[in-house]
Formats: sequence, C-alpha cells, structure tokens
Amino acid sequence: MIKAYIYDIAYYLPEAILTNEQIAQEFPEWSAEKVANKVGITERHIAAEGETATDMAYKAAELLFAQGVDKSEIDFVLLCTQSPDYFLPSSACILQDRLGLSKNCGAFDFNLGCSGYEYGLAVAKGLIVAGIARNILLLTSETYTKYLHAQDKGNRTIFGDGASATFVSTDGFAEIGEVVVGTDGSGAENLIVRSLGARNKAMLHDQLLDEDGNVISGDHLYMHGGNVFNFTADVVPDMVEKLLQKSRLQHDDIDLWVFHQANKYMINYLRKLLDIDKEKFYIYMEKVGNTVSSTIPIALCEARKEDKLHGNVLLAGFGVGLSWGGVMLHC
Repeated sequence: MIKAYIYDIAYYLPEAILTNEQIAQEFPEWSAEKVANKVGITERHIAAEGETATDMAYKAAELLFAQGVDKSEIDFVLLCTQSPDYFLPSSACILQDRLGLSKNCGAFDFNLGCSGYEYGLAVAKGLIVAGIARNILLLTSETYTKYLHAQDKGNRTIFGDGASATFVSTDGFAEIGEVVVGTDGSGAENLIVRSLGARNKAMLHDQLLDEDGNVISGDHLYMHGGNVFNFTADVVPDMVEKLLQKSRLQHDDIDLWVFHQANKYMINYLRKLLDIDKEKFYIYMEKVGNTVSSTIPIALCEARKEDKLHGNVLLAGFGVGLSWGGVMLHC
C-alpha cells in the first residue's frame, strides 16, 4: 500500500514586528509583561500593507525549494487560507503559475483556519493513497492582522501573520498516520468576519465595545473568547482519545504533542486537562504569535531543528468553523 510522508517543511514570517511594548504604548492599561504572562507572546510578525497571503505562501514555497525540494516534481498544490487574493480565481492557481510549476499540476484553495494544517495533511494523504498525485505542495498562509480592528487589543495581542510550505510525498521523515476531524457549524458566529462576503457584500460600519473595552465590528474579525475556549475544552480530549484508538496507541506511546498554538493559557489548560508531560508538550509561539493554520507547521519545523521529532507525534488543531482535526505522525 502506498504511504504518504512529510518530506520537508519551511515557513516565512513578514519583516514587520509588533512587540508587547508597542501594544502597551497604545493601551497603557496593559503592560508588556501582562500581555506576555496572559497569552505567552512577546511579539508577532505583521504583513506589509501590500503583502497578501498569496505573497507569503510564495515566499514560504521558495524557501522550501531552497532547502532542496525539486519543484518540477510537484503535481498538486493545496493552499489553506481564509484571506485569498480574490473571490475568484483560486489563489492556488495563481501560485502554480507564479512558482513556475507544471501545468499538469492540480491546485485548489480550502478555507479553514486553526485546523487547516491537519485537514491539508489528510487531503494530501488521500490524494497520494488514491494514486491521484505523488508529490504535493501543502501551503498555509494567513493575514489575520489585516482583519483586526485597531482598538481590538485582545485579538491584537494574539494574532500574527505567517505562511508555511510542506512537501508531502511517498517518502520522508514523518509518515502521515491516522486522522480524526470534526465540525460544529452551530458555533460559526463565535469566530467570524461578517462583511465583504456574499451575505453582506458591503461594509457594515457597525461598532460597539465588549465588557473588556475591545471594539466589536462586523467589518473585522470577531472572536468570542469564552465560547471558543469552552468548545476547545469539550472537543479536544475526545478527538485525542479517538485518534489514539484509531492509531492503536496509548497516551504514554506519544513522544511529542504539538497543538495549535492558540495562546499560552488555552494550550496549557489542555495540557493539564489531558495530563500531558510538560517535556513532551511542544510550544513555539513567543516570537511569532498565533499564525492560525501555520502554527503547527512552524512548530514542527522548529521541533525538527531541535531534534525532537521522533517516534509518535500527535498533532491537534481546533478553531474557526468551528472545526477540529488531529493527525498522528510516525517519525
């Protein structure tokens, strides 16, 4: 039976950096230390004014090629983004041409956030196992900061921009094992941008303050932190248990746990809830923030540099949709 593997990973971060000190200057009631202690982030990268998710995905892919991946072998492009360049065409099609890939290459976007990398690995594995493709370029790229209101201090402390490129093929350093995914669309309004889609084509120009003084606007990203936290606490333990069962593994068989890097409080809560050893729980967000679908590939890339990818590695993503996904890697 054909198997699918992660062969290599690279990531790109924009040049501009927003530090906690800069945020504290705008919101004096929050010190830089308070932000770091609360969310575990000291700085985040911000896409330039004219820099799009497609631009960043392109740069991530070029970094991957510079590491030795032969782009002439790529026969499918998957792009996970919620901030495409255009309503149509697909940004993946634009990238096929811009990257100089074969015209015999399949390409499409899929609109997912924090669970997007796991969904992408699942789709890539399916394409390979089905014999549809052999060498897949899986890209994740988001510019969430472009959708944040300037006065939304809560979300501005959390989110950063970034992109990743993963080469999935028939050999590599990590076999893509079992997958568990789930969806609860009844929670769609807990993480949403309401305007500029088909439902509300025009800007809404609405604005109000929540109990913490953050601006809520239909023209910007809205996140109900409490509801998203409760959703995560409900679904992640069940997802992990299902993934372990499908993989015929026990909790102690996992050598490294890599969760979506949402914020320090949330993922440490999950770690304690699942009784995961701190030494086996990988965190990489302090200098990059929550980069949505790119958090896990960025963390994997850094964990690999630290020689921590050995044995069974469990990936868990969760967020906007509401959606969740888990993937078992065998390294």
